Amino acid sequence: MTHRASLGFVFAIVLLDMLGFGIVIPVFPGLIMHLARVSITQAAEYAGWLGAGYAVMQFVFAPVIGNLSDRFGRRPVLLAAVFALGLDYLLQAFAPAMSWLVAGRIIAGITGASFSAAYAYIADVTPPEKRAASFGLMGMAFGIGFVLGPALGGLLGTLGPRVPFLAAAGLSLANFLFGFFTLRESLDADHRRPFDWRRANALSSLRALKGQSAQVLWFVAALGAWQLANVVYPAIWTYMAIAAYGFSTKAVGLALAVVGLSSALFQGLGMRTLLPRLGETRAVVMGVVSLCVSAVLYCLAADVWQVYLAIVVGAFQGAVQPSISAMNSRAVDARSQGELQGAVQSIGSIAQIIGPPLYAQTLARFSGPGAVINLPTMPMLVASAIAGVALVLFLKGAAKAHEAKA
Repeated sequence: MTHRASLGFVFAIVLLDMLGFGIVIPVFPGLIMHLARVSITQAAEYAGWLGAGYAVMQFVFAPVIGNLSDRFGRRPVLLAAVFALGLDYLLQAFAPAMSWLVAGRIIAGITGASFSAAYAYIADVTPPEKRAASFGLMGMAFGIGFVLGPALGGLLGTLGPRVPFLAAAGLSLANFLFGFFTLRESLDADHRRPFDWRRANALSSLRALKGQSAQVLWFVAALGAWQLANVVYPAIWTYMAIAAYGFSTKAVGLALAVVGLSSALFQGLGMRTLLPRLGETRAVVMGVVSLCVSAVLYCLAADVWQVYLAIVVGAFQGAVQPSISAMNSRAVDARSQGELQGAVQSIGSIAQIIGPPLYAQTLARFSGPGAVINLPTMPMLVASAIAGVALVLFLKGAAKAHEAKA
């Protein structure tokens, strides 16, 4: 199998996985409401705990699956994960009770952890000097999948709340068949190593932070807080839009497609123009202000066009994570880069565990008959406050970096 064909398959895995993930987002609230017989705010609480469970599975199993692929090869691990994901979507499509959805989210979290094996496959088949570009290609697959998925899910959801799950299952199983007949192993027997539980431990990557400089610790803390703020979008945005604006499944799908498209356009075009002119520190400030302003616009929105205005304004927050990550990567030597990124990923996983219940409980307390104040958009204000904390932490790190440079 050629280098280009190998990358093409992994690109297809990521694209179809994200497409399948995005397809079910618009209909998930309705399915929870139907199965649990609850209101939208109560459904959001269920979804918060389901999201936390999904993140816990990814946190635990990402290093396990990565280590399994080092032992048995990338091909069997990737194919098994894709096949299991297809069966999981079928399970959720025919779920007669909430317990089936809980099982489905657990399985989805485990199979979603296969991205560690996918990225290892890319490293196997790509020369070191070309890996950044190849990883960027995977980021593009994430973006395309998240733009098309919710839009397609919103349209399919008009046919029934379970139809998008069947479509996602079809995509995953078709992906499995494609890989079964075309994917070749990238890791030969001579380069495999025994499975080691000590290395297949999510917490072990956090040990890499011991002995790092103060500026690195401030930057990592800022990234963790920023990721906690950004979890508000996948965790609760759909439920908030239904509760606050009365969005239909179709409207949610189209709005989320705009979220993905505006973010992708800014990441692909805006960053190249703005970052050289602003510099990384100002870009972070701009991004945090963007999230805060968009949160206020969500709270004030009375018409659909105002919601879309908030979405477009919020796209500028895409400058934050790349800018902090770039400054952080310069603060460590080349030998520590992998350990640092593993630690950042682990902290991001912790943020994804904490975030969904936090924002779901916030929506429940500020929406519905027993609300403290009827403000369903309160999760966005909470996220903006956390983003402000991230900015303070980042500025402390930037000051340390300036001192070290001086």
